[in-house]
Amino acid sequence: MIEINLLPGTGKKKAPRGPTVSFGSFASSLSGRLTDKFMIAAVVSVVVSVGAVAVLYLSQQRRDAALQARIEKAVTDSTRYANFLKDRYHAEAVRDTLLRQVNIIKSIDQDRYVWPHIMDEVSRALPQYTWLSLVALNGSPQGSTNVVALPKTNANDAAKNKNKPPPRIDTSIPVDPVSVRLVGRTVDIQALTRFMKDLEASPFLGNVQLEHSELAIEQGKEVTQFQLTVGYTRPDTTVVHRVPLTLSVK
Repeated sequence: MIEINLLPGTGKKKAPRGPTVSFGSFASSLSGRLTDKFMIAAVVSVVVSVGAVAVLYLSQQRRDAALQARIEKAVTDSTRYANFLKDRYHAEAVRDTLLRQVNIIKSIDQDRYVWPHIMDEVSRALPQYTWLSLVALNGSPQGSTNVVALPKTNANDAAKNKNKPPPRIDTSIPVDPVSVRLVGRTVDIQALTRFMKDLEASPFLGNVQLEHSELAIEQGKEVTQFQLTVGYTRPDTTVVHRVPLTLSVK
């Protein structure tokens, strides 16, 4: 006996074997959503943001690589120049030390002629009827300043400035001021004035000052007793002419 089903859809269907995806429906829903202008703006913003982040990342990577290369070059140059500066500072210290020693010798050689110059100029300017009873150094004695010892440096300042160049050695030599006191007598007051003018005109003497003058009796005669203070000046080497002393021996 044959049975015919005249109602479609009432028959048995095969059960699906797994989940199915309908691409057509997904595409239709997506195209529907893309018609919204806010959705389009959001998508464009995301794309632009991702592109900007990628560009910034790449630029930062290139900049970091360039800076790293510059740092390595700077470290290499710093090491090389540090050794060069160390040698330079050592050479300058040796040069300044030798120059200071030379200046010390020059100052000693120059100051050993102080008293001969003073005595020569005073005797040359001394007028007639005038005599001196005292020629002495006035003030601190010559050579009181220690010119051999180097100036002291502060340890605290050296610790603070350890990254700075070392202080230079002072090559200049301080000289002691020389002042002479002259005590004498004269029978002519004009001779005293002339004596002071001649001392002032000397290239080695200057700043002549009359400390005091008074009348005194010398062997029953009236004389003027005076006291002068005379400063010694160190003239330029072009003014001083030195000649060797020769002694003939028979």
